[in-house]
Amino acid sequence: MRIRNLFPTVLLFLGFLGACTSADDKPEALLNVVLIDAPPLYDSVFVEIFGVNVTMNVQGRETEKQTFFIEYEFGDKQVKVSDFVGGEVLLLGREPLPPGQIIGMELEIGTSNFLWESEDRYNLPLAESATTLIPIDIEMFLESGFSYDVVLDFDLEKSIQTVTPEPLTLSFDPYLHVLLPGDLGEIYGTISQDQLRPAIFAIQDGDSTSTHVNEDMGYYFRLPEGTYDLYFDPKNDGFLADTLLGVQVIAGESQTLDLVTFRIKP
Repeated sequence: MRIRNLFPTVLLFLGFLGACTSADDKPEALLNVVLIDAPPLYDSVFVEIFGVNVTMNVQGRETEKQTFFIEYEFGDKQVKVSDFVGGEVLLLGREPLPPGQIIGMELEIGTSNFLWESEDRYNLPLAESATTLIPIDIEMFLESGFSYDVVLDFDLEKSIQTVTPEPLTLSFDPYLHVLLPGDLGEIYGTISQDQLRPAIFAIQDGDSTSTHVNEDMGYYFRLPEGTYDLYFDPKNDGFLADTLLGVQVIAGESQTLDLVTFRIKP
């Protein structure tokens, strides 16, 4: 297992987002909102994304909540969310905001969501309990003249449920959580068998987040500091699942884990 300091990676990441340095004469803060994904075992998943609502207590107006809409306007609203694995990110939007306290966010999506599997397209109707406004639990303070990055991790493994297997019908209950880059560590790894498309779960205290491999058979997690067990599901009945216990994630550091090779079932 190889560990390296994460700070150069973070600086490159912020530069890609167009982050600014401090500027005392700026009356606003710059908020960058990006999306990453933990996809399920489907060829591709498309989610209609309109933007993010940011609710704040603006400095000097603490008794009065204000909501700002950051529109996704950099491409087609039907976003191929399943592409954002292995360190790939999507810039949802950036917006100058007044200084103050962010007390909540909502990702606003549409109803034209679908996936492709084995050259067949399947609709993703919202589950009865789901809405097009997905709440995001976040609190952070914005100071004028600084740039802040918020990473939204869209966990499609948890979001898509099979209603009936034959014919295949699905339901969509979007699940995501927020990550703040300065509080995170990173895990990289590789799977040896390029014929598999496994799911990888990082588990802590009974909760989990998941991802899949990219085209180079690499997987990537960005996680809060702590100890995690990794569970590797080959998604193929001919191979055994694997585990890696007690992986230490340290904020500001990145780890490259040993190559994983799935064993063939006896």
